[in-house]
This record gives sequence, structure tokens and C-alpha cells, in this order.
Amino acid sequence: MTTSADDLAAAGDPDLDHTDADPLTMRAAVRRTYGAAAQIRTEKVPRPRPGDGEVLLRVRAAGLDRGVWHLTTGKPYLLRLVFGLRRPREPILGLDVAGTVVAVGPAVTKLGVGDEVYGFCHGSFSDYAVASEDRLALKPPRLTFEQAAVVPVSAVTALQALVDVGRLQPGQRVLVNGASGGVGTYAVQLACAMGAEVTGVASAAKLDLVRSLGAAHVVDHHREDFASRGKRYDVIVDIGGSPRLSRLRRALTPTGTAVLVGGEGGGSWTGGLDRTVRALIVSALGRQRLASFVAKQRSSDLDVLAGYIEAGEVTPVVDSTHPLERTADAVRLIGAGRAAGKIAIVV
Repeated sequence: MTTSADDLAAAGDPDLDHTDADPLTMRAAVRRTYGAAAQIRTEKVPRPRPGDGEVLLRVRAAGLDRGVWHLTTGKPYLLRLVFGLRRPREPILGLDVAGTVVAVGPAVTKLGVGDEVYGFCHGSFSDYAVASEDRLALKPPRLTFEQAAVVPVSAVTALQALVDVGRLQPGQRVLVNGASGGVGTYAVQLACAMGAEVTGVASAAKLDLVRSLGAAHVVDHHREDFASRGKRYDVIVDIGGSPRLSRLRRALTPTGTAVLVGGEGGGSWTGGLDRTVRALIVSALGRQRLASFVAKQRSSDLDVLAGYIEAGEVTPVVDSTHPLERTADAVRLIGAGRAAGKIAIVV
């Protein structure tokens, strides 16, 4: 049997009792076309209903990072093959989410109404969102909703980069290039928690933050080339995709691994895809591994992260919080590269 949002509203559930509430609609941060952040508007849209294996969340907060900026602008253009050629298939922004379960669909077995959860769902910049049960986990009790909302996409990416792809072992040397960003702040903390010696690369203004996350060494990328310092690393997590492959190889040990996470280079069309292809070719011809990957959305990884969080070994870095109505301002801030960690949209 499905427990519906309408049933809960009739029963007086406080999460559904808005003074101006229409049980069929909700607010959402929407962009109908690709372009500048200024086009993002808060609109009334139909409220979703959970299907098989899904739950309906009353969204409390949603995470915002560089990926949201890319989906707003539609660049690199290659993204549009997946997300819509002429206009976005999904007009509501957001993928990170933290909130409360207010309804469950058929075949949901692990979560129930009232559970506080965090994880992945499309369209999280809204009052309500539908998510698959297998992409959610119980929110770590020590985190606020704002903190929990900035964990899933970036922290899971960092975890998989280090463990699944980088095959990190205790005692190894790790370099995180882009250590002050969404993925980078988690990569530094997770690598430290796993027993690695971590060097973080960031701008001068953010080096204190990187040190506070546990990095043993920091590098100001404006003043020093990490590949010319004479140090070699077992694992490099390269976030942003700007260094030449030759620089990454020069900084690796003879059998080290460089994990390419995302990419801001390569122009408006490919966004660095050519660099990824070249990395695969180079990797096939030598002992050093240059690898890229697409992060998987797994509740099991969220459970692993919750363990690190509850142990105090990982703490989300929230640059700032913004109400849903100011989503456009928050996206502009991300696009300008001024944020440290991630931004939370409070709903």
C-alpha cells in the first residue's frame, strides 16, 4: 500500500501543512533553457508522487556545486546529448538532497515516513522531491540538514576516486589538486582518515582551510608547480582537469595512479573529454595509471561516509547557505569560483 502525501496532509502532518499550500503543487528553482544563472526562477510546479521503490521527501536542504553550474549553462555542449539538446529535459535543478520522508511508494522496505535521510535525487531544489530508496541513507545524527545536503555527490565522488579507482593504501602519498572545492575537501579528509600523507593544492586564500582539513602539506597553485617540487605521489586526485598529462605523470611514482575527476578545460564543446581519452591511451602504454570514472550513486557509500562523519574524521565544508528564492545568486557564486567547499540551498 502506498502512503501518499495527500493522506499525510489530511492527517495533519506538519511537513505538509503550509498556510498557502496547494497539495498538488510546490515551489521549485527552475530553468527552462540553457544560459546564465539569471534565468533561474522560483516557480509553482506539480508536486511529484513516489512510484515503486521510491519515497517522497520534504526537502530541507540541497547541495550546490560546479556540476549545477554546468547544467545551468549547458556547457560543455556534449552534456546536452544526455540532458537535452535544445532545452533541459529536467527543468528543476539539484541532485544532492537532505530531508524527511513524508510518503513511500510500493516495494519500499528500508525507509519509512518520518525518517531523516540524505542522498541523491533529481530536482532537489524544490519543496518536495522523489528519490529511489537505494540512493538514500539515514542522515548522520551529528549533521544538520544543510551539512548533510552537501555530502552525497562530492563525498561519494571523492570516496570512489580514492578507493575504487585510486586503490589507496595506508601510508601512501596523496596529492589532491583542487583541494578546497566540493570534491577536494572530502578527498583530503578521507585520504587522511585512511592513513595517507596528503598534499593539497589550492589558491593562497584557501590554504588555511586545506590545512585545517588535515593536509600535511599545501601548495599555492599560483606560485608553485606541484610537478616541479621533486616529490612523487602514489595517488593524485586531479579535480578540475587543467594540468597537462605530462605534469601529472612527472608527479607520480613509477607505478602511481592519477584519477581525473571532472574537467574545466577543453573548451565549450568537449569540456576536457579529449584529455580523458588521451589519458586512457597513455595509461595503456605504461606502468603509471591515468584513469577517469563516472561516480555511482550508491546508498552503501553513503553509509560508509556516515561512519567517517560520526567518527569525526570527515566534516562537510559549507561555504554559505541561500534560500530557494536566491538560487540564481548561489549559482553565480559557484560559477565565479569563489566558494570553498559547497553551497547549501535551504528550502
